Order: sequence, then structure tokens, then C-alpha cells
Amino acid sequence: MTTSQMPPRKVGETLATASARLHEAGSETARLDAEVLLGHVLGVDRSTLAAHPEAPLGSAQAEAFERSLQRREQGEPVAYIRGLKEFYGAAIVVDDRVLIPRPETETLVELAVARVRADLTSSPRSAEAGPYLVWDLGTGSGAVAVAIGLELRRRRYGDAVRYVVSDISPEALTVATINAVAQGLADLFTFALGDLTDVLPAQRPVDLLVANLPYIPTGHIGDLPVAAGFEPRLALDGGPDGLSVIARLLAALPSAVARGGVALLEIGGDQSEAVGRLTTEILPGWSCQIHADLGGSPRVAQLEKAGE
Repeated sequence: MTTSQMPPRKVGETLATASARLHEAGSETARLDAEVLLGHVLGVDRSTLAAHPEAPLGSAQAEAFERSLQRREQGEPVAYIRGLKEFYGAAIVVDDRVLIPRPETETLVELAVARVRADLTSSPRSAEAGPYLVWDLGTGSGAVAVAIGLELRRRRYGDAVRYVVSDISPEALTVATINAVAQGLADLFTFALGDLTDVLPAQRPVDLLVANLPYIPTGHIGDLPVAAGFEPRLALDGGPDGLSVIARLLAALPSAVARGGVALLEIGGDQSEAVGRLTTEILPGWSCQIHADLGGSPRVAQLEKAGE
């Protein structure tokens, strides 16, 4: 029997074979990876795959899936293969120019949305003050700013909130722009290229600063999962103690954040005490409150000048 005469492979057996290959390659989520990748190729969700294991694959579909499977066997993240990552209910475009957004970062979004709503509800904003200004510093894919913008739009805050998104990487800023445009938020966003607060002179102090900066100690980069090796090191490496970039930002907060404003910074799960000490040393008179994610890990540092 020639290749052209062979019956088409079916969804169920394709997934079984792919799962075994990915498990052999070292994936700890082999079946999930196979389902997500095949679903992407076929344009269906995982529940559809489960419901139709006998559905045949066409040759073009089988070839496309094989290419994706080979990339995953080499350790490339599923999100890069698909070109998308779901984050806070939105499909975020990602590739190797940006860090893949993690579920734990959704805590940063939730805290930011709550803060904006509390500020805008507690006291009317004068026309002279202008729109409430949120700065996503080190935006990467733009996932955090986009998620905040979508949630506030859903809650009908509209033009009351504007966003500055900045990054040191022009490639990352390009991806962030793509995501803002795709989600219909670009008219509310100002895009700025620069390192940390280098872009500050072009902006007034902001009401809310959010940042997911690099916080992995340099010596630990090599211990990360293989998939992290595909991500930009610039977005991961936080210096010898993991806090070099964060410390630089803390020093700039008094000029970056408006009176009564707040900064929300994602941190490593073991860095809460160190960040608290840094705040005391660098920002006397500021408070540092640590928030845990849904898994109970200390994840977000909330910094604001005490008494304001």
C-alpha cells in the first residue's frame, strides 16, 4: 500500500502517538501540549478533539501538526508555536521577542484594576487633572496593560483611563503595539521606548505604575525549564540577587508616581523580605505591602508614600 493509499490518521490515535513522543522528549504536560497544538492546527478546542476521536486528519493538517510537534520536542514553548497565549481572558500575541505571560501575573492585573476603580470611585477627578494615568513599565507583550484596559472597558470606564506602555526593547514594543491594536485599545495607549524611567520626562507623574520586571538571579537562569531558554534573557535576568532592576526602579519612584499614587511590582515568591528591606533603604517614608497570588505565594509588592 502506497502512502497515498493509506487511510488518513484519526484524531485519537494522532494524539496518543504525539503524547508519547512529547513525554519521551521530557514534557511534563505531554497530553495537554499535544491537544493544544492539534487543536490549533485544526482550529478547534480541546473539548471538540475529545468528542471526535475518530475524525480524520487531512495530509496538510497532519504535516502542519508534525512541524509543530517537532518544535515542541526541541523544547520550544507551546505559546511560541501557536503564536498566542491566553492571559486574563484575552488572546495575547507572543513570540520569542517577548516573555510569555504567566498565570501568576494575573494577580498584578487584579490589584491594578481594583486600585483604579477605588481611586475613580472615591473622589471625582477634576478636568484639570486629566485622565487617570496607568504606566505599564517594561511592558513586554503588553499583556498586563491590555488586560487592565479590557477589564476597565468592560466596566465602562472608557476614556477616564489612559495608558503609557514602555520597554527597553523595540522588538517587545512592536509586539505590545500589535496586541493593543488587536484588542481595540491603541487609541488609549502611548508607546514609549526607553530604559525604566528614561521616558519619564515625556510624561507627567502617573497615578498607577505597574511593572513585571526581570527578577530571576543571574545564577539561576540556567536552572529554569528548557522552555525558558527560548525567552529573551533581557526579560528574565534580574542581576546577581534578582533585584538589580527593581532597585533601580525604586530609586525613581518618587518622580515617577504622582502624589497619592501607587506602584505595583511583581516579584519572585522568595523576595518579599528583600524587597521590603530595599524599600526601607531606598524609599524612607514609603510603605511596602505584599500581596499573595491564588497559590499563596508572595507575588506583588504595593509601594506608596505613607500617609498619602
